[in-house]
Amino acid sequence: MSRIGKKPIDLPGNVTVSVGSGNVVLVKGPKGELSRKIDADIAVKQEGSQILVERPTDQKRHKALHGLYRALINNMIIGVSAGFKQQLEIVGVGYKATVNNNVLELSLGYSHGLYLALPKEVVASAVTEKGKNPVVTLEGIDKELVGQMAAKIKSLRKVEPYKGKGIRNLGQAIRRKAGKTAAKK
Repeated sequence: MSRIGKKPIDLPGNVTVSVGSGNVVLVKGPKGELSRKIDADIAVKQEGSQILVERPTDQKRHKALHGLYRALINNMIIGVSAGFKQQLEIVGVGYKATVNNNVLELSLGYSHGLYLALPKEVVASAVTEKGKNPVVTLEGIDKELVGQMAAKIKSLRKVEPYKGKGIRNLGQAIRRKAGKTAAKK
């Protein structure tokens, strides 16, 4: 039994969900609209202000898809009503970040600057306060796309365990290692 798949999804008042031909779920809300094609075996029904996701049998494949599509549809509904946001902290001496025309420019200690063109669905902003590390904020209605862009940015300079330099989620704790020590005689 899929505990996640069986849970009904509550619809906010300003969000509409419709299932079109070819089993395409379209979600419209105040922040925009998202659509996703779902498997033909999974049924999506609306009862009042709730969305129900149902599976035809108890096959292992159907059980897996049941919870998956329920979670994806729930993320779409949250995205068009509230949106998603990820904040990345850039730690390191001389590390900088700026955003111009949806192009993220990063200075991460390499001999050259890094430029990352962001998709139009993701809005980025970079804030640098005196005495604090730069913070890059990614916002959008598609949770998958926001997370993917955050992972791509973090992969440009992974956090190293000795000095803690690199790109991490805001507030993320890093497990630190002790460096070399001189041998005592």
